[in-house]
Amino acid sequence: MTHSTRRRATISAIGITAALALSACSSTSEEPTDSGDGGDGGGALTPVSLQLQWLPQGQFAGYFAAQEQGFFEEEGLEVEIIPSGGDIVPQDALANGDVDYAIAWVPKVLGSIEAGADITNIAQIFQRSGTLQVAWADSGIESIKDFEGKTIGSWGFGNEWEIFAAMAENGVDASTVEIITQDFNMNAFLSGDIDAAQAMTYNEYAQLFETPNPETGELYTPDDFNVIDYNETGGSMLQDAIWADAERIADDEEYQQTTVAFLKAVIKGWVYARDNPEEASEITLNAGSGWGPSHELWMVNETNKLIWPSPNGIGIIDEEEWNSTVALSLATVNETGAQIITEEPPATAWSNEWIQQALDQLTEEGVDVTGEGFEPIEVELNEGGN
Repeated sequence: MTHSTRRRATISAIGITAALALSACSSTSEEPTDSGDGGDGGGALTPVSLQLQWLPQGQFAGYFAAQEQGFFEEEGLEVEIIPSGGDIVPQDALANGDVDYAIAWVPKVLGSIEAGADITNIAQIFQRSGTLQVAWADSGIESIKDFEGKTIGSWGFGNEWEIFAAMAENGVDASTVEIITQDFNMNAFLSGDIDAAQAMTYNEYAQLFETPNPETGELYTPDDFNVIDYNETGGSMLQDAIWADAERIADDEEYQQTTVAFLKAVIKGWVYARDNPEEASEITLNAGSGWGPSHELWMVNETNKLIWPSPNGIGIIDEEEWNSTVALSLATVNETGAQIITEEPPATAWSNEWIQQALDQLTEEGVDVTGEGFEPIEVELNEGGN
């Protein structure tokens, strides 16, 4: 059901490699068939494309589980999952009509919407921020206020906004802090080039515990570090959400039906990942993740913690959290004086209409969409994540 009919570089979600050799081209289907009826009725499946914001990994386990377990097919859909190694901006691909849906962080998309992207948040999958700032236990960095005079690592590319928001919320003059661009790993931190490194709970933080302490030969443990959780700083913003084309979701009945069917399958995929983390990690490994098995299991488990429990139902956009992210996006200024947005986003920037329909249908089918009794598992990391 891809909106654009021009040829584009795509990659299969199963069997892809971390190298992302985007070499295969395929034309978009001109004649999508009916979907959203809970099955394909024996007919052809409706083609749908989903743009991820990064490479295959546990962060996206629910989508790969929905595909591997046949949940998309049950809803009458044939879904192509398209990864990005930073070479594709998900919201741009969606706004350009290259894909049907995209995964992206809310503040990044708010900036794109202000720049003209007509897209809508239709499901807020991550209910909590997964961003940390990690320092050595003896560094004296225990809170945002301790950033003054320190070198603070950030990946950039819009990932730095929580850092600046938290500093503003805690009265830290950003001019007293040196922001260092770090790679998507902890190497610069471990080598002493950064006082406090940015890390996601489900990825870079785990890398520390997969690394031997050169002084002891044993793997590092949490006692070796001080961790600042942005959920506790007043600077957290909404992260992974599913975005749709705003015009199509408003006017195209077929797209609306497909959207509900797509969301139902995605929810079932995340429920599967919640209830079967070991199997879900295997699925993402088979989908092309370049991480080792213990790291991948850690990723799935930590990602589950950002989603579950979801008291209002997985994917529901909490208006208070949305408004908080918007307010921070309006108020936060980075080291160059730039803001994420300069005016309130339009009312079309988000909607719970389609996710609520999906949740209602799944609840009638007996699917647990809140995960009230969710308990994460214990994961033992091995050296190198193997």
